This record gives sequence, C-alpha cells and structure tokens, in this order.
Amino acid sequence: METRPLGVTGPRVSALGLGCMGMSALYGRADRAESVATIHAALEAGVTLLDTGDFYGMGHNEMLIGEALRAAPATRREQALVSVKFGALRGPDGSWSGYDGRPAAVRNFAAYSLQRLGVDHIDVYRIARLDPDVPIEETVGAIAELVEKGHVRHVGLSEVGAGTIRRAAATAPIADLQIEYSLISRGIEDEILPTTRELGIGVTAYGVLSRGLISGHFGRDRQLAADDFRAHSPRFQGDNLRRNLDLVDALRTIAEQHGVSVAQIAIAWALSRGEDIVPLVGARTRERLAEALGALDVTLGESDLRAIETAVPADAVAGERYPAAQMAHLDSER
Repeated sequence: METRPLGVTGPRVSALGLGCMGMSALYGRADRAESVATIHAALEAGVTLLDTGDFYGMGHNEMLIGEALRAAPATRREQALVSVKFGALRGPDGSWSGYDGRPAAVRNFAAYSLQRLGVDHIDVYRIARLDPDVPIEETVGAIAELVEKGHVRHVGLSEVGAGTIRRAAATAPIADLQIEYSLISRGIEDEILPTTRELGIGVTAYGVLSRGLISGHFGRDRQLAADDFRAHSPRFQGDNLRRNLDLVDALRTIAEQHGVSVAQIAIAWALSRGEDIVPLVGARTRERLAEALGALDVTLGESDLRAIETAVPADAVAGERYPAAQMAHLDSER
C-alpha cells in the first residue's frame, strides 16, 4: 500500500483512507456484519486511516469501529489510525442544533470518543464545523492540550477557510484539513489548497465520489429513502440530477477507454492532485472497497487528466454541496 504524509507534522497513512460514516448514518440502513467485515478487509489491504465522527449515528459509528478493531488481528489493529470529528449537537430525534467548540466541550467529547472506540488515544481530532461563537484558537488550543496529555496525537481541521486555517496553524501544529474535494467539488483549489500547501498542512478529501453521484452506480430513476441524506441534497434533485448524471456519462466514456470503472477513474483523479492529498472512500461493503482500491492501480497521464477535466469541467456541477441550512455552517464557503 502506497503511503502519504498528513502534512509535515502528521503521520504517514495509506494513500486511501476509509470513511466509515455510511456504515451508521445518512445513507439508509447498513449491514453491521458487512460493515465490520469491510473494515477488516480495508486493514488487511493496508488501509491505515479510518475516519469517523462522534455524531455519526450518535456514537454508533465509533462503537462499530471499536468492535471491528477489537476483533482484528493485533498487527492490523496496531496499524489503524483513527480520525475523529466532534462538535455537532444532536437531539434524540436525530435533529441538528449547531456546533460546540468550547474547550470544556472539546474535553468532554474526547472522553466519550475514547470510551466508545476503546482506545487510549485518538490519532487525529478535529471539530466538524467551525463554532461561530468560539474563536478557533480556543478550540484548537483545547485539542493541543489533549495532545500534551497523550489523549490525542494530532490536531486536524474540517471545512474551514484560508483565514481560519492560518489562525489555527498559528495556535498549534495542524496535521491536516478534512474537506470535500472531487471532480465536481473543486472550490478548494482557488485559495484553501494553496494555503494548506504553504503551511505544510495535508488534506484528507472526503466526498471524492460525491456521495455516489459520480460513482457510476447511481441510476437516473433511483428512489431514495427519507433518511438518506441525498434525498435532500440539491445535487440529487430533478434537473440538477439529470445534468450531473450527464457528466457521469461523459466520464464513463473515459473510464471505458482505460478498462476501469467510473468510480476508479474519479478516485484516481483525486489521487493525482498531489502527494499531500489523501482521498477518503466511503465504502460500506467489501465489493465497493475492492473497487475503490483498484484506483491505486490506475495511472493517469497529462492527456488523460485533460480529457477528464474536459469531460467534467470544474464549474459544470449543478446544485450546491449541501442544503442551504447546512451550507451556512461551512466556513470554507465564505
């Protein structure tokens, strides 16, 4: 397995990480046994980075990862690095009510995550969204204190803009920024990515298949359950969906020329963006994981990259990344 650094201060991790959110939340029901088997298959293949959030299924995802790690062979368990997002406030009905980045809350969230995961430290810890009522220096400073005490190894950031990144980096060493980045979500290229590169901060890119939209597996007539995030996502609605799937058809032509799947060409594109970028793949089954890992064997030359970006121009996507209420929480979009 190829490895890449999480910035100049972070650990080396597998070139692809496994995003575990879909095993617990937001994409409809998942099979627990298959989820555990998928985590084990990822570890067996050399994947070292497991990404989660303490609010994914209100703790379910962390407990799932903890279960999988306990059942894994010791050598595989020891190689696993766990990245955790915190801060989202939720109600018993699953509702969302903002983010809490106060230092006391940071310590509280971390204590619960350590217990659910069954580990003695969290490898990378980050607030999921900027708390507008708490300076980023206070939140990052609290994580840095957890690093000093051995409860956390590295400080990360999530979905913040260039100005916030600079303020955070002036407070403590930052390993990586987790942010959406894909063929159809390229906003970070203008200001955010140059800033992380200037400061030696890595990028863990989530949504590289845009929640399945550019995976090649999403049908035009697919019906989504009410508890599936995509049922409310602008990019999956009406004319937006039709226009976006036209882009996928163009991408499919290129994939077929290479003898690979649409998902593999999209992941290979993300891998090609630089050694400082580690794509996260949200595979929920061993079959999808195997497909994603196949992207590591796809070589794209300059002419291939030009063809891909001609087929899917940077500004061609229809619809925002999130519904308006969630977009308002993205410091990265301001």
